Amino acid sequence: MRVQECVLPQAGTALCGRPAPPAEFTARLDANAARLGSGRLLLLDSERYVVYDSGVAESVGTQIQLTQSRRFANVFEARPSFDGQSYIASAMKLPGKRIDPLGATYVVLAQPQSSVATTAAGDLASRLLEAGSVALIVAMLLILLVSRSVTRPLTQLAAAAEDIAAGNYSRRVSIAGQDELGMLGSAFNRMAEAVERARKVQRDFLANVSHELKTPLTSLIGFSQALVDDSLLSESERKRAATIVHEESERVLRMAQELLDLARVEAGSISMHIAAVDLGSHLQQELEIVRPRASARALSLVLNVPDDIPPVAADPERLHQVLDNLLDNAVKYAPDGTAVHAIARLSGGSVETVVSNPSGPHRPDPDRMFDRFYRADPSRSAAAGGVGLGLAISRELAAAMKGRLWADFDESGNLRVHLTLPASRDAATVRPEERAASPGSRSAA
Repeated sequence: MRVQECVLPQAGTALCGRPAPPAEFTARLDANAARLGSGRLLLLDSERYVVYDSGVAESVGTQIQLTQSRRFANVFEARPSFDGQSYIASAMKLPGKRIDPLGATYVVLAQPQSSVATTAAGDLASRLLEAGSVALIVAMLLILLVSRSVTRPLTQLAAAAEDIAAGNYSRRVSIAGQDELGMLGSAFNRMAEAVERARKVQRDFLANVSHELKTPLTSLIGFSQALVDDSLLSESERKRAATIVHEESERVLRMAQELLDLARVEAGSISMHIAAVDLGSHLQQELEIVRPRASARALSLVLNVPDDIPPVAADPERLHQVLDNLLDNAVKYAPDGTAVHAIARLSGGSVETVVSNPSGPHRPDPDRMFDRFYRADPSRSAAAGGVGLGLAISRELAAAMKGRLWADFDESGNLRVHLTLPASRDAATVRPEERAASPGSRSAA
């Protein structure tokens, strides 16, 4: 600016020897302002009136309001308008004592607001394009990584499912973690284990059914063939063969009925008619049924039912089936000359029945007693010991009546089978004949 103000600088100094004429000074400023493009160069006097404008001369004499910048020291900001167009301007006070031909105090650079916005938009667009390109690349990499992390476990699950469908029930997946895929892998392994257990139970069940049916069917075929061929000479032999055919036929029929009952109970298709049932009366009746067999083996039967035992909520026919199985097993497997006890007692909001007897030389496994076809003595014949379905059916029937059936041993080594059933809330529905048959507190042998 000092160079433009002087005609010739003072020799040997930076001081101005003689100021340039205003017209020459203005011409010099116009030449330099041409490099600003769409911007404008303005000079303001001390009162902030325009004394020079590189744009149009009509703005000379216009006062511009300057505001001290909050971001930069010694810098002023303004938003002037010329010829209906808004500008963004920055101003700075000229330093030192000057000999400016126009008497300027402030120098101002102004840019059209539209030009600034266009430049900013163009710069922003280029930056956004660069950022978008980088984001797109990162997103594609993330998608690739996520898709591989998701598809690999799903592919493994699909292959494992195909293996299980093909019969490889031992197949498991190695997908672990706390996320959704890890939980899915754990659930798949649990499902595979359940399928494997169910398949094993099914195979064991079919093997047991085949084994149990083999013996009676062999007897039926052999003795019926002997009867058809007239190979039995005496009447006693023919009568004995006919008796065996009849007994084995009943045995097969009984097994088929028990299998059908078990299947219906497990499928939930068996009908239940829950009513208030006098438990003491039912126990008394069941003991009378098994008493002849108990007497034949010198077994004593002991019943203990307190007077305050309430009726139970149960299906009378199904309760009869369960109690018959429990007492029949106790009488069947108790050693000769021992005692079988049947006790009823309150247990919270339920009524518990306990049937206990000495276990004998073949101690059963209480955790397996209710499995299908289980026998404590594998050598015991099915004709004498049943086919091992009674307790399995009884457990399912107890659960269907909202009860529970389990077994354990007491301190003396006696086997105890526990049956709990919910107490009935409506004692008035007990049938009169059951109430009359109930003799109060019982302790009978």
